[in-house]
Amino acid sequence: MSGTDLTGAAGGNGPAMTPELMKQAFRDMLLIRRFEEKAGQLYGMGLIGGFCHLYIGQEAVVVGMQLAMKPGDKVITSYRDHGHMLAAGMEARGVMAELTGRSGGYSRGKGGSMHMFSREKNFYGGHGIVGAQVALGAGLAFANKYRGTDEVAVTYFGEGASSQGQVFESFNLAALHKLPCIFVIENNRYGMGTSIERSSASRDLSRNAEPWGIASRKVDGMDLFAVHDAAVEAVAHCRAGKGPYLLEMETYRYRGHSMSDPAKYRQRAEVDEMRRTRDPIDALRRELARAGVDDDALAAIETEVKAVVTDSATFAQESPEPDPSELWTDILVEA
Repeated sequence: MSGTDLTGAAGGNGPAMTPELMKQAFRDMLLIRRFEEKAGQLYGMGLIGGFCHLYIGQEAVVVGMQLAMKPGDKVITSYRDHGHMLAAGMEARGVMAELTGRSGGYSRGKGGSMHMFSREKNFYGGHGIVGAQVALGAGLAFANKYRGTDEVAVTYFGEGASSQGQVFESFNLAALHKLPCIFVIENNRYGMGTSIERSSASRDLSRNAEPWGIASRKVDGMDLFAVHDAAVEAVAHCRAGKGPYLLEMETYRYRGHSMSDPAKYRQRAEVDEMRRTRDPIDALRRELARAGVDDDALAAIETEVKAVVTDSATFAQESPEPDPSELWTDILVEA
């Protein structure tokens, strides 16, 4: 990882990332990668229905952000959400069971890939409507401020959603009320097949919130250390009551927009080059070796992750489908 040293994150603002913290990050990123690969296999077997958007390649973004957060901080994201759930501490069993529409899932099999939640882990859902979660994330930040806590709300959305009207409305409200909201644009270059160059007149998405005076930063989203450094800065900014913060994470997805996307809008060589030269897990593996973590320790992590993922797939397939009575639950709240 060019420009990174272990005395602090890339950029020099964050605290030192110890070998133990790096091992935790490696485990979390590898879990997301292997889980998503298994989800892709189950989708191909017909065990996952509907849409399924994989996070493979983008693991450093959510793991680097999560390492800078504390219990009580809120997370909300789009439909490319499995990695966010795992990073937030949700169990792989429950996530995979939900993907397969089983009663053991987090939403009892009714949310599927794009819509599941965990109040316990302060994960407020993946959302299928493009950009809709951004306004909801501002609402979560408003709740934090109203209650007088120093908790932050991290709101993820893609570059494809960054031109939606509600995004700019959310910027305005967050700035007006100095809400502790971190807006994270996961810029993986392609929306639903359209490159960012063809879909946005803005050539620097990190500046999209400038009209409202929102602090911002462009980040190498393939570099865990750079992400963590930016996350530490943004979280401190919000906790100090200085208002919202916008982070543009320049990242890359290796798979198509969803499992049904053949991704013919980009060259195979482009994807191969990113995998070969910029893969965030491979980069962290090299940094761990430099920090003195031996191959046996990494092999043990890989073995543990493989067992967790295998168990999640077995649990999902053995869990029963929801009882038809579930059609009538969770549809009305009496206040």
